[in-house]
Amino acid sequence: MTSPRAAGTTQRSALSRARVLESAVALADRDGLRSLTMRSLARELGIEAMSLYHHVANKEDLLDGVIDVVAAEIQEAVGGLEPLADDAPSSAWKPAMRRQILTARGVLLRHPWATTVLETRTSFSLPIVRYFDSLLGLMRRGGFSYDLVHHAMHALGSRALGFSQELFEPDGATAGSTAGGSPAEGADAAAEAMLQQMADEVPHMIEMLAEVAHEGPGATLGWCDDQTEFEFGLDIILDGLDRLAEREAH
Repeated sequence: MTSPRAAGTTQRSALSRARVLESAVALADRDGLRSLTMRSLARELGIEAMSLYHHVANKEDLLDGVIDVVAAEIQEAVGGLEPLADDAPSSAWKPAMRRQILTARGVLLRHPWATTVLETRTSFSLPIVRYFDSLLGLMRRGGFSYDLVHHAMHALGSRALGFSQELFEPDGATAGSTAGGSPAEGADAAAEAMLQQMADEVPHMIEMLAEVAHEGPGATLGWCDDQTEFEFGLDIILDGLDRLAEREAH
């Protein structure tokens, strides 16, 4: 009969960094980013919290690791797209890049908490760097100089990865901030109520909110960031870059 001590040793030895990170991603997907603590992850794995430190140095290392997992998923999804043919016209860069960015966004929609973590990282993982390099390659295929490529990456910002930062974001409305991984219940209503109280001071904002309805809650990565808005902004940037590339060519 195996002793509890021996069983615990066997379970710890079966752990790996990859398994720890995969479990962390699954936990954040299910219960939201706030639920992702060393203690809760240890419970999820059925081990003592101290055993985690054999695989992740601390909470920041854990967050770096889960972004590596999501970034690898993005890279895999993008890798499944049909590559540009060798004889594709230079104009093919734009639809190819649009498709790649929206593919990355599709991955983030499965892990909405990841955008919050991405915004706090001070370094990029290798899969993220490879992803950006593929975007640069598409723009070079389109005839972009490296100077224009550099400006393009600044203009795209987080959109290059498939999400955009919110101009307005009520406290608690960040995707993944609650236990269920969705915006805090009532946060939008509270924000709109606050604006209604300021109706005389912000009339244009009130009129806009009355006219514009945001639908498709399953396609949101923020308070007011649905798929249509994301694609609208992305297309404006890509169209502008296309015109600049044509100007450079002449």
